[in-house]
Amino acid sequence: MRIFVNRAALGFLPALAAAVLFWFALPSRLFEPDYSTIVLDREGRLLSASIAKDGQWRFPGDGEMPGKFVSALVAWEDKRFFRHPGVDPAAIGRALLANVRAGRVVSGGSTLTMQVVRLSRQGKPRTIGEKLIEVILALRLEMRIPKPEILRLFASHAPFGGNVVGFEAAAWRYFGRAPRTLSWAECALLAVLPNSPGLIHPGRNRDALLVRRDRLLDILHRTGAIDADTLQLSRAEALPPEPFPLPRDAPHLLAGELAGSRASARVQTTLDRGLQLRVNEILARREEGWAQAGIMNAAVLVLEVDTGNPIAYAGNIPGDGPGRAVDIIRSVRSTGSLLKPFLYASMLDAGELLPEQLVADIPTRIGGFQPENNSKTYSGAVPASVALAHSLNVPAVRELRQFGLDRFAEVLRGLGMSSLDRPASSYGLTLVLGGAEGSPWDLTHMYAGLARGAQGLPGFTIGAGACWLTLTALLEVERPGEEGAWRHYLGGRKISWKTGTSYGFRDAWAIGVTPRHAVGVWVGNASGEGRPDLKGSTAAAPVLFDVFGLLGEAGWFSVPEADLVKLTVCSKSGLPAGRDCESTKEILAPPRAAQAHPCGYCRLVHLEPGGRFRATTRSQPMGSLRAAKWFVLPPAMEWYYARSHSDYRPLPPFRPGSGEQETDRSAPNLGLLFPEHGGRIYVPIELDGRPGRTVFHATHRNPRAVVFWHMDGQYLGETTEMHDMEARPGPGLHTLTLVDEAGEEFVRSFSCLSEK
Repeated sequence: MRIFVNRAALGFLPALAAAVLFWFALPSRLFEPDYSTIVLDREGRLLSASIAKDGQWRFPGDGEMPGKFVSALVAWEDKRFFRHPGVDPAAIGRALLANVRAGRVVSGGSTLTMQVVRLSRQGKPRTIGEKLIEVILALRLEMRIPKPEILRLFASHAPFGGNVVGFEAAAWRYFGRAPRTLSWAECALLAVLPNSPGLIHPGRNRDALLVRRDRLLDILHRTGAIDADTLQLSRAEALPPEPFPLPRDAPHLLAGELAGSRASARVQTTLDRGLQLRVNEILARREEGWAQAGIMNAAVLVLEVDTGNPIAYAGNIPGDGPGRAVDIIRSVRSTGSLLKPFLYASMLDAGELLPEQLVADIPTRIGGFQPENNSKTYSGAVPASVALAHSLNVPAVRELRQFGLDRFAEVLRGLGMSSLDRPASSYGLTLVLGGAEGSPWDLTHMYAGLARGAQGLPGFTIGAGACWLTLTALLEVERPGEEGAWRHYLGGRKISWKTGTSYGFRDAWAIGVTPRHAVGVWVGNASGEGRPDLKGSTAAAPVLFDVFGLLGEAGWFSVPEADLVKLTVCSKSGLPAGRDCESTKEILAPPRAAQAHPCGYCRLVHLEPGGRFRATTRSQPMGSLRAAKWFVLPPAMEWYYARSHSDYRPLPPFRPGSGEQETDRSAPNLGLLFPEHGGRIYVPIELDGRPGRTVFHATHRNPRAVVFWHMDGQYLGETTEMHDMEARPGPGLHTLTLVDEAGEEFVRSFSCLSEK
């Protein structure tokens, strides 16, 4: 069988093959080198940069390429760039003629497109064959991407002297500024460098570099790109000095990007470079004073409240020094008292606490844990908002026990505390005092959440009313130094804030919020070493207010009226007013506050005509008695409260010998401070094997009363004035019974856990 082949078709095959080869000759990606990682602020300004793995300063693509540089580059390298298809026959012809006349290669006639191809084929010999390949690939490249993108490829990968690759890196390295800020003279200098990169080095051919730059400026003037005045001013500019170090204004943020999946990338952030620099300056200014106290590290995070975006991120004090490489913002540290506002807000929101409700501030022991206030004193009873503003430890622990440890841990996790990864029981009641660890990143975001919640913005699980009341209470935290006069001398700038100091003085915190910003400050040693001067109020708080001074006035939160109700409460106890409350007032409270029990501290009493003694209708005619509403605290609270409140009036006693004391039990005179009801105490075993000793503490309204002590039916002894009794309770459940000389009895059960 004879097969006929069309000779015309056979002649077409080589052309088809050539077309296919031409189409697929260009690789999908021309450049795949290692790039630097650069961190930019919200305006695209450089914050920090790392050198590429091959030791080159080579910025990733998509950088700035101002029109001045484009004009200068095209005028110097390829004046017909925007008119030719990738190859300029006229330029090649001139190059051949020049080479023949010189007897050697003095010009290649390459267009910018051909130079892009040559840069992508690095290491290839400069031969005629290679030149032909460049021509073919240049034509193909022009068919693939537009001219501006070709210019960008050249500007990003051309050599600019030393280990600087690319126009953007060169702008920062030689002039210390962003590309868009460069002058005509600076752009002209960079435009002549790719073909003579060695000229940039100080002391080597600097005169030749100046001649080339000025020649290009003359060309730009002749073509009308610049006028005569610009030419004169540009020629007067000096050449750049030694290369500038690249910015390291957010080195810890950069280190985090390098450690993550975004290594070798252009990282656009929400930071504000101007604010970042000023925050760094604040830390640097305080560095010397801290160092004298043995404090080596500090961090500041500033967030926008509405978005949660960071606008300043100082992971540590700028520069070198012990622990300076540690990014404190992402590190977990003991929280100190920083979690108290979230417990307060949660209890307000649940209707389990009112802002001015009295909470007990008395010696408390729960098992082997005995919290103490920083002042080592007790108030007996204090409004809940004041307890928060003064950061009292005892009320906070008692509130946490009431609210529930597991419940509070879940609240904190829901608010974004990612480091709370153990069972709540492992933290115990110290959770609210610093028993847990959190990062400045999480904690500052949680405070920003409070501010968002107060404004009714989404993303916070506590109601707007409770958030607003919490932030209002935090306005009253005493400020350091001159800031303490903020109401009078600082224009009333309102900032809700809280300090925290960890056990052993290892961590000093201060976090504050306004409707616009949240600022978190940590001061300490990255090593965890404590220092006596390391306190939130003295080390971190001054930095907090320095930073807020940079942020300007932000106003204050509007009252979230839709999430608050008006409630009439007792002026003394802060609880919903009862019928026996002498004075009342209106407060704002979350809706669930309506379920709170009415005041139980106020009662109606009858007094004899002189008002010195109480009486009943059994001992006095009804017409001779005077009824009075009286604020009465339980004995344990009263004992401390009366010592710090001179206006407190103890309940008058019955007339001696009247017999009324034995029958009246409406206001107990006898109370027990330790142990608490159902409490567990630890008593160590002594060396001889016997149970150790513990001391019980009681109180009585009558300073001259005699109290008789019994434990498990066994008489222990009697006390007067100071009612402390030493005992040896063995392991197990016990009952303590106290009786005064008037027959009033007080019974409490507790358990003893011995440690062997």
